[in-house]
Amino acid sequence: MMRLRWALALAATLVAAQAVLGTTGLAQDYPSRPVRVIVPFGAGGPADVTARQIGSILQESFGQPFVIENRTGAGGVIGTQEAAKSPPDGYTLLMMSNTQTANESLVPQRKYELMRDLAPIAPVNYSDLVVVIHPTVQAKTLQEFIALAKSQPGKLNYASSGQGTPYHMAGELFKTMAGVDLVHVPYRNSGEARSGVIGGQVQMMIDAVPTMAPNVAENQVRALATTGKTRSTVLPNVPTAIEAGVAGYEATIWLGLMAPAGTPKPVIDKINAAVNTAVKRPDIVKLWTQQGAVPMSMTPEEFDKFLRGDIVKWAEVVKKFDKPQ
Repeated sequence: MMRLRWALALAATLVAAQAVLGTTGLAQDYPSRPVRVIVPFGAGGPADVTARQIGSILQESFGQPFVIENRTGAGGVIGTQEAAKSPPDGYTLLMMSNTQTANESLVPQRKYELMRDLAPIAPVNYSDLVVVIHPTVQAKTLQEFIALAKSQPGKLNYASSGQGTPYHMAGELFKTMAGVDLVHVPYRNSGEARSGVIGGQVQMMIDAVPTMAPNVAENQVRALATTGKTRSTVLPNVPTAIEAGVAGYEATIWLGLMAPAGTPKPVIDKINAAVNTAVKRPDIVKLWTQQGAVPMSMTPEEFDKFLRGDIVKWAEVVKKFDKPQ
């Protein structure tokens, strides 16, 4: 009996050792073929642009293509679900944002749970947002726009790239904190939402600084406020919302990478190290600084904690909405 127990223990140890060696070997060989990066948002938005920038660097680092695939729909749910159901082998990644953490409380009919079905890899960057209006709107400052909205409750509208996106959440938070009644107009992606406010189909949008700043510079929209704690280096003449009179109002968009749950830890660690190296490259730091984005760097464990905290934060915000759209 003692010999049998010893033999079983030895066998178990050998199996465990083979498993460790197997995952270690997988990480050493990874990637041996193209990697798919699902972006659950439209082309031209912050997530898409950043995914292509990071994907290009990872392709240089690993010697394999990182293919960006836009899978839009349902406020990021469709693409996220596709990533969650993909094989956990490191060859499908998800470029995600605070849309996904907000959707945990906004979209109960999801067929996935973010922290159950996906594994955190690394954050990438964050940027402040900017409140813009179409030039025909009779307001020169944020306070004038708030006064106009209060004089016409339910008559003015704002664009977003869909339910749960940072632009939607920022808009609902603004409504609550400014005490105004604006109508949410969700578009299929941020590019269409941006076109909506530039074209005058909607009066207002809260968009990412990197993507909307060029339109501000071309006077296609009027910038009323940015949403960070301090002024944007890209739009230094635009006051923060706090400076403009909405005390405590802050909102950002951040981006990060996840993989299907069960992806081998050595593979996740290898991608994490490559991403953390990429976001610290001087050329990337300079480019993002010019665009208004700030690099983020964490371990997978730190990013896991960050995500769980963000889910809780947005759940509290959602409770304040009367009827989230």
